[in-house]
Amino acid sequence: MSTTESLHIVCPHCHTTNRIASANLSAAPDCGKCHRPLFTGHPVALDEAAFEKHIARSQVPVLVDFWAPWCGPCRMMAPAFEQAAQQLEPGMRLAKVNTEEAQALAARFNIRSIPTLALFMNGREVARQPGAMGAADIVRWARSQRV
Repeated sequence: MSTTESLHIVCPHCHTTNRIASANLSAAPDCGKCHRPLFTGHPVALDEAAFEKHIARSQVPVLVDFWAPWCGPCRMMAPAFEQAAQQLEPGMRLAKVNTEEAQALAARFNIRSIPTLALFMNGREVARQPGAMGAADIVRWARSQRV
């Protein structure tokens, strides 16, 4: 990727697609519409509509945690996923999808156990990892998938 290449980055706040020079990713870019940071170091909670925008339009990989509020391992992994976001952004967007609220997404992606991590690149799923993990394991697994 050249330093002059532009990437489409979807805002975690207003879900507007922004064009950002790849060289400026680490310079804490703001959204052109809502003027809030494009990367916050925190996972973004996505409903079905926002999920579609982030997966289809974002040109950085999107790592999704499919979870549910009643799931003990999901709740235990939440702080680790939060820590992983701080380490993986801005090269990767981390997102959470509540499978209780987005049941159609869970069914579409055949989520059979939670938590399940799924990595999306260029609009399609490229890797999946079921089960709770610590922050270091999440970061290691996510980075190992970037081929």
